[in-house]
This record gives sequence, structure tokens and C-alpha cells, in this order.
Amino acid sequence: MAKSYEGEAIGIDLGTTYSCVAVWQEQHFRVEIIHNDQGNRTTPSCVAFTNTQRLIGDAAKNHAAISPTNSVFDAKRLIGRRFSDPVIQNDLMFWPFKVIADTHDKPVIVVTYKGVEKHFSAVEISSMVLKKMHEIAETYLGSPIKNAVVTVPAYFNDSQRRATRDAGAIAGLNIMRIINEPTAAALAYGLGKRSNCVRGCNIFIFDLGGGTFDVSILTIKNNVFEVKATSGDTHLGGVDFDNRMVNHFVEELKLKKKVDISGNPKALRRLRTACERAKRTLSFAFDTTIEVDALFQGIDFCSSITRAKFEQLNMNYFIKCMETVEKCLIDAKMDKSSIHDVVLVGGSSRIPKVQQLLQDFFNGKTLCNNINPDEAVAYGAALQAAMLSGKSNFLQNLVLLDVTPLSLGISIKGDLMSILIPRNTTIPSKRKEYYYTTCDYQTRWLIEVYEGERIRASDNNLLGFFTLSGLTPALRGHKMVAYFDIDADGILNVFAMDETSGCKNEITINYNEGLLSTQEIKRMILEAEVYKDEDNQYLKKARAMNALDDYVYKMKSAINDVETSSKLKMQDKMKITSAIEKARNLVDGNSKPEIAVIEDYLKEVEVLINANHYN
Repeated sequence: MAKSYEGEAIGIDLGTTYSCVAVWQEQHFRVEIIHNDQGNRTTPSCVAFTNTQRLIGDAAKNHAAISPTNSVFDAKRLIGRRFSDPVIQNDLMFWPFKVIADTHDKPVIVVTYKGVEKHFSAVEISSMVLKKMHEIAETYLGSPIKNAVVTVPAYFNDSQRRATRDAGAIAGLNIMRIINEPTAAALAYGLGKRSNCVRGCNIFIFDLGGGTFDVSILTIKNNVFEVKATSGDTHLGGVDFDNRMVNHFVEELKLKKKVDISGNPKALRRLRTACERAKRTLSFAFDTTIEVDALFQGIDFCSSITRAKFEQLNMNYFIKCMETVEKCLIDAKMDKSSIHDVVLVGGSSRIPKVQQLLQDFFNGKTLCNNINPDEAVAYGAALQAAMLSGKSNFLQNLVLLDVTPLSLGISIKGDLMSILIPRNTTIPSKRKEYYYTTCDYQTRWLIEVYEGERIRASDNNLLGFFTLSGLTPALRGHKMVAYFDIDADGILNVFAMDETSGCKNEITINYNEGLLSTQEIKRMILEAEVYKDEDNQYLKKARAMNALDDYVYKMKSAINDVETSSKLKMQDKMKITSAIEKARNLVDGNSKPEIAVIEDYLKEVEVLINANHYN
């Protein structure tokens, strides 16, 4: 029986570099991409910490040039990973902010906030971005929102998916479902194509974003969207292309200027911003210039880069993308000639060389550019949210059949991975497999559940384990059975039984239950509320200070006005001059008065102005 959800439901594309939020509008039969307070339809996935406040989105990205060590980005690359992970170790040299390991080898981001050192997990940073998207949607819709569908890269493993769900819980959202980014994009593309797909259309989604890369093949037939195969790399995207350019220019500086900026976070941050801008320019121009004034030790940096050089620097990444495309077709047991449409998603899919290689791979097929690559994922997420909430009659007949991104199985003798549900199996799915005891008179069986593609079980990701006790004592080779049952929400139930003795046991590996404990999530939710209150207090204080500054300006104008000044008594003039001085000290001084002090003084100033008729 389908769950029932109260109120509006939104779709959020939680991206590595930019995020986007959308909502289905039933009265117009379309999805609305919601703009933020700056009027932009996408918001930087960036959080900055200052001595006075926390910034999220555009303001945080702008602040990164001033204080790079306290401006956090790329948190999605950390989420659900271990600090010792080689890809994290490689990224450390490119991040200006500090990342350390906690006692459980989880990466922790270290920043200074209000003069105090603070430690944040990638989940907490992601929750701040999700909260920002949540607030953007509530402001636009003018009502509270609780339910959301959040997208993740198709190749995110169980740990990364559950960590994303935890981030949603901390942000105060009820995550209705976590869906794959290319699947969401396919929904966005295929919504208007259903009438042309009565006999079935095979759609290839190529999703190259800021930090992740996914490809998926879907078959659309009438109202059914069925994922046939998915593949990708959770650590490949525009950020990596930027890093190659940064390395190139760091080496150029060493040769030409004899300086090394690799240890200077501020210089690296400014160079990275220039490289990102150059990368975008090279999507429509054949060369561009990179200029950064006073980059390091007063040295002005100016250089140029051609599109050909950019392609040369990143060619191995582009080739890797094409290898993933081929792998996905093999998994789907399809030939490239059977693909009807190739759809581009993600900002990095605009790179001309990527498009050329992809078009050549598909024998010159015209690529589909008729959906916005930056907004398609959020668009599809909003469609899924409307479908799950049951609020749309227009979408009620749509059926989405997704797949497991990774193989699921158990460890058997010799630390081998025995797969019960292979990757790219359509979910929901049920499988069973018989196993045999390996010792004489064995009475216990330890079942360890893994996900992954490695031959050795311990090289894969351990999801959970349990013990089946009470086996019938017998010579080795006694038969037992294991059942795997995964539902549409990605909840895996593993059941084991000895059919002779009747003993049984099970474990539910629930994507709704994150890597964090309930207590940790509650703590983070409370902390998120504290940060929200602090942000609101800062805003209130800033507004009060601005109001006081306005009154100071009015009083000063009144004193300086010759006609007005001549009418004032000396006593009143001294009183107003004294008030101006005191107010100016509050506004310009280094002290940080409480809001109550500012507001009380503001009332005094208002009374003074009203008494002398200068308001």
C-alpha cells in the first residue's frame, strides 16, 4: 500500500558544485524551477563561516576568495567515504579548508566560526545546503514544506545514500525517496515523449556534473520508465578538469616566476576561480586569457590557454567517460544502434570535446540538447515527488522501475563474494540461494551482507551481518537457504533458514536508517536549529544597525543644514550632537552591542528626532 504524504513535495538536486530545487504545479501541469534570493535558478553548494555569521549559497561562494580556509565546497565528494580513501587523500591538496579524520576514520572539516574552531562532517555541511534549498522553496510557495525527493549519483553506494538521507533529516526534511540523478533526468526528458514511445524508446542519459559522472539506459514504453543499466564514477567531473588546469598553471608559475603557490590557500582559491571561468569560456571560444592581479607576493599572473590544451590536459578523463558509456551498453545487453536518443545532463556535458567523442561513439547521432542540463535532475526529482505524494492526477499513471547500482551478496568460504542480486537488477526484486555447511556438526552460520563488484568479499562494502543459530548438527554439506528481498525504496531484507530444524533469522538493511546513530542525528538537528537561530539573530542585528545608521545620517543632515541649525537651541544642538556621536560609536565601533542595546538606543534616537521634528 502506497504511503500518504501531507502537503507539498519538492524535488532537490543536491549537486557537488551547484544545487537546484523544483516543484510540480498541478494547476499548470508543469514543473517550476524555483529561483533563489539572488534570482538564480541554481545555488552554489557552498557554506562559509565568518566571525559573525554563517553564509550558504551565492554569499558563501563570494566569500571564498576572502577566507578560503573557512569556505567549504565539494562536501558531496566526502559524504559516505572514509578519510583514508585514496580519492579523498588526492583531493586534500586541492582543498583550501582543512580536513582531518575522526576516531572512526570519517572525514571531518575544520573551520573557525565566531573565533572558535568547529568540526563538521560532510553530512552536516550537506544538510546546511539542503536546508537552504528547503528555505528557498518555502519562501517561493509561501507555506511550510516537509516532504522531498533528493537525487544522488547512480553509482553512490549504500553508505553514501544513507548519509544523504541523514543530511535530509538534519535539514528537517522527510526524504520520501532517494533517486538516481540520470533516472530523474530521464523522467524530465521522457515526460513529453511518452506518446511517441508506444512501442518503446531506448534513452541513453549522459550525466557529467561538477563532481560526479553517471550514465544510464532507460526504456520508455507508454507510461513505464524502466532503467535497464547504470554505470558511472562518483569522483569524476568538472572539479577534476579545474584541478588539472590549476596544476598546469602552478607549474607555469614555478617556471616563469620562480614561485610556488601550492601551499597558499588564498592564491590557489583565486587561481581556481579563474580556471573555472576559463573552462566555461572554452565551451564556446577556442582560447581565453587567465588574469589574476597580485596572485602571490604581489605578482600579477597573466596567461592564456587554448581549447586544444584544455582537452590535452583532460583527455584521459574524457576517454574514461567513453569507457563507462561502453560498459553501460554491455551491462544492458544493447548495441549502440538500438539507442534512440542520447540526452546530455550536467554542466560539464557542455564541453565540446566530450560532445564530439560521444557523438562519434554513437556513429554521428545528433545529441539531445533540448532540456536544460543544469535543471533536468531537479525537474525529474519534482516529478517523482509529485508521483509519490499522489497529489497529481496528471502523473498518477507513471511507473518508474529503477535498478540496483551495485551487486548484493554474502561472504562465503575463502572470503569470496556470492552474489544474489547482480548490479542493474530491476527493483523491487526477490532472490534466494542455497548454501552448505563447511564443517562437521556446524550449529551456527554467520551471514555477512556486502555490496560491490570485487571478487573478495572483504574488498566490498559491508552492509550488515547476523548469525543463524540452531542448525541441525550434521556432516558438512548440510543445506541452508538465504533470501534477499529489496523493495522500491531500496530497503533490503535478508532472511536465512535451516529448512531441517526450522530455525531462522533475518536482518533489514534500511536505506532510511543512516550511518549515524539516532542520537547523533538528533544532536545534529538541534545544532542545525542553533545555527539557524544564530543566522536569524545576526540578520535582525544587522537590520537594527542599518536602521540606527539611517537615523544617524538624518540627524547629521539636520545639524549640517544651515536653516535648521539656526532654529535649534544650543541645548538641543548639543543633545543631538551627543546622540550622533554615541550612535556613530555603536555603528562604527569595534564593540558588538546586543540587539536589545541597539533597539533601546534606536528608540531614544527616534524620540529625539520626533521631538525636534526631523523625521
